[in-house]
Amino acid sequence: MSNANGTKIAEIKINTGNLYKEEAFTDLTFATIRRLTPVKIDGSIDESREAIFTGMTQLMSPNGPIPVQCMIEGAKNLSEAAEKLPGAIEKAVQAMIAEAKEMERQESSRIVVP
Repeated sequence: MSNANGTKIAEIKINTGNLYKEEAFTDLTFATIRRLTPVKIDGSIDESREAIFTGMTQLMSPNGPIPVQCMIEGAKNLSEAAEKLPGAIEKAVQAMIAEAKEMERQESSRIVVP
């Protein structure tokens, strides 16, 4: 049996040098910020690594809600992450739009053989 990455279950090994504790913060309206705090195998905070912040929200489209996830670059704490979230979401949305346009361009340039 294999996981989504094609790795056999017996081959799965957790990287104990790259563990994070996950916390979620939400305003119950627009967005969620996740803080991934680096920890050691005993659960204590690993001060040698920086926390990682990510953001999540949903945008409404004619076809329904579109989930958007992004990295919040350069945030040192929750306050900075909240301040930087709108720009990070905008960057992620622009990347999604560019990717969709590229897929559309590739699709339109395909040669159709009857």
